[in-house]
Amino acid sequence: MKLATPTIPRLICLLLALAGCAFCDEAPQAGVASPAPITKGQRIYAAHHSYFVQVPPILTEIAKSAGFADQVFVGTKYIGGSKAIQHWNIKDGDNRAKDALKSGATDVLVLTPVYLPDEGTEKFARLGLEKNPGIRVTVQEFWLPYDAYEPHYYDPPKIPHPDKVNHNAQTGATLRATHERYFREMDALVRDVNTKLGKPVVLVVHAGQAVIALREKIIAGQAPGLKSQEDLFTDPLGHPKPALQVLISYAHYAVIYRKNPVGLPVPAALANLKLPAADADALNRLLQELAWDAAMHHPLSGVTAR
Repeated sequence: MKLATPTIPRLICLLLALAGCAFCDEAPQAGVASPAPITKGQRIYAAHHSYFVQVPPILTEIAKSAGFADQVFVGTKYIGGSKAIQHWNIKDGDNRAKDALKSGATDVLVLTPVYLPDEGTEKFARLGLEKNPGIRVTVQEFWLPYDAYEPHYYDPPKIPHPDKVNHNAQTGATLRATHERYFREMDALVRDVNTKLGKPVVLVVHAGQAVIALREKIIAGQAPGLKSQEDLFTDPLGHPKPALQVLISYAHYAVIYRKNPVGLPVPAALANLKLPAADADALNRLLQELAWDAAMHHPLSGVTAR
């Protein structure tokens, strides 16, 4: 059987498309997700570390305010400073993450790998895909502990953690330069796993990129209620205070539901800061806008502009 010969215009388009795939790293990964938003509450399991610990209740509040009253966290597991492989290696019988995937009753698995290498992401994605062809695994790309790329804080050999970090000394340029390697390596991992699986199972939650954008707004004096970058963190490592907790939660909402959070009401975590009402509303909208903008500009988030 003869194959139809492409017309010249179609052939040109095909060649251009192939060239784009080969040379444009920032192009969205083909088929990362349907452009349509999710229309029902998701069943979520989170295997995470301390940079995510406040997200489940905030994300649940956000989702319900957006009309997803049926969203549910089917389980969570916290291990401090953990890679995904540490959650995978929990022994059978105690491994609730594996059980949640094996049941087929999980729509989204949230992972927060701290540094690479970490084969846990691929292992979880393969298991989830076996039991639920529609499973999505999200990887939270975080903001670097101590504002430094230093995996040895988590992997032997150990080196002393800094007692003090001047978060306010950073600029947008220094933060982007410091985070570049981490973001690049995590994106490469996600692309590699999806290539092996033959479909875009793994998505990136762009927390680190959104945090940098917020810090730039603070530096510019454009973040109502936040006077300095230190207002985002509880300690030198960078554990999040409420404003940052809410930003991260909006980032997860954007990826999980593929919906713009702008216009949703102020969540309790921000309301509890007792800011003037105008500042609380303005800060909430800024966090929503930054989370959505970062999602739209990340080629592996599965989010498209709408």
